Amino acid sequence: MKEVVVLVGAGSIGQACARRVSAGKHVVLGDLKLEATKATGKIFEDAGFSVSTITVDISNRESILKLVEHAQQLGAVKNLICAAGVSPSQAPVEKILQVDLYGTAVLLEEFGKIISEGGSGVVISSQSGHRLGALTEEQNFQLATTPTEELLNLPFLKAITDTLKAYQYSKRCNVLRVAGQATSWGKRGATINSISPGIIITPLAADELKGSRGEGYRKMLKASPAGRAGTPDEVGDLAEFLMSSRGRFISGADFLIDGGTTASYWYGDLQYLKATH
Repeated sequence: MKEVVVLVGAGSIGQACARRVSAGKHVVLGDLKLEATKATGKIFEDAGFSVSTITVDISNRESILKLVEHAQQLGAVKNLICAAGVSPSQAPVEKILQVDLYGTAVLLEEFGKIISEGGSGVVISSQSGHRLGALTEEQNFQLATTPTEELLNLPFLKAITDTLKAYQYSKRCNVLRVAGQATSWGKRGATINSISPGIIITPLAADELKGSRGEGYRKMLKASPAGRAGTPDEVGDLAEFLMSSRGRFISGADFLIDGGTTASYWYGDLQYLKATH
């Protein structure tokens, strides 16, 4: 029985995070698309990792519970990396909220019940959550603590009609759920944090930069403080720190890794973007 790392979402960022903390452990790869999961599994196996794959629909609690059961059969779950989600251009409002908001909340809840002593988790959120204006204290509390099965019934979520807003609220909720779960994870001797990346060069992002909206993205990146996009490895390095022995005093926190784009969005050269958001 090995220690287990659970990666939900088989994309480039999740892979980068998992590779840094999985040596000598068993990696459970879960994704909605079986082909993507198997392809990622082969990459990990070819690199010397012990791997198993499973199809997971995080918008469905029963599917998540099957993932938890599968992971526990292999050993003590030491790390959870949640990198699954859909973007505003990939799905309607209802699906974004079911996957990115509700699904992430259920993952945090269920793995928080079984995470092992000394364990840790990271949720990959997004800079997009930081582009949402300030919510009320009551709304923050509701997003952080409302029982998961009641989350999607919150009136201000039910009123969302725009996919970008659905995504922004989902990512803000990810950060708040992490804060809300830090206490229960802490009682098990574990930490949980979120990472909010900006534009990171993945296959999907590379396509976007070459697509119809590519010119706008390139202009934004050039005008950002860093002057470039990020890489999955940079996110992986941050995740490694948070899940290592050096990050044991960090829990319930969110970390922007966007080359200063959010700061510039609110206060610098990228303020022009507010008109489109």
